[in-house]
Amino acid sequence: MNDLIQILIRHGYLLVFLGVLGEQFGLPLPAELLLLAAGALVGAGDLNFALVFFLAILACCLSDVSWYQIGRHKGSSVLSFLCRISLNPDSCVRRTENIFFRYGARSLLVAKFVPGVNTIAAPLSGISRMSFPHFLLFDGLGACLWVGTFLVVGYLFSNELEKMAGLSMRLGTVLGVILFGGLAAYVVWKYVQRQRFLGELRIARITPEELKKMLDSGEDLVIVDVRSSLEFEAEPQTIIGARYLPLEELEKMPLAIPPDRELILYCN
Repeated sequence: MNDLIQILIRHGYLLVFLGVLGEQFGLPLPAELLLLAAGALVGAGDLNFALVFFLAILACCLSDVSWYQIGRHKGSSVLSFLCRISLNPDSCVRRTENIFFRYGARSLLVAKFVPGVNTIAAPLSGISRMSFPHFLLFDGLGACLWVGTFLVVGYLFSNELEKMAGLSMRLGTVLGVILFGGLAAYVVWKYVQRQRFLGELRIARITPEELKKMLDSGEDLVIVDVRSSLEFEAEPQTIIGARYLPLEELEKMPLAIPPDRELILYCN
């Protein structure tokens, strides 16, 4: 633990910048823990608060502006990629879209505190054609709030750093095994949940080619476009004859489907 603290003291500024930058790009890095540790080292007089704060904000802005531009030029296709790298891929996009559609730019103020929402909020801003100055203002304020919160908490508890170091030395490898085992168990549990969900979903899934054959053969189908309002506004094209009804509205008002007609739902 003492070796780790020495590394943080010697390379703290670089580690904070790279850690925050990587985490904001979607990598599974413990940026919050780095900020807490940096705040504690600021309290101990080993790091400069203003420089740590500036580098962390710079990393946030570089990442978020990049995601904003990607979302603006690539559209909703970028959400598929983000969905694949998320531990909650089946709900992260829909949840974030609901929050974003409801609160707009204000959601950027707290997005970094909510797992999943943090990664997707910036590209969604680009997809929704939010003006760049508007995005930069609210995203910058949100980054300041997020970085400042963890740095201040770390600063306030800086006196506990030495106690934590001593405890870690006494526990030795036991602590590492506990932390690693807990993280591994969580990832495995989420992966099993994901695979179980997809297994159930595949049973009732058809391909676009199969749907086209059904339409060409004249089958009497009810097709419902359940994309979110944000997705629909970004790409309003839909299947001919499909009824647009966001999933949230569909859940509130179930369609009365005759038993002799097949219901086809599709999203992005």
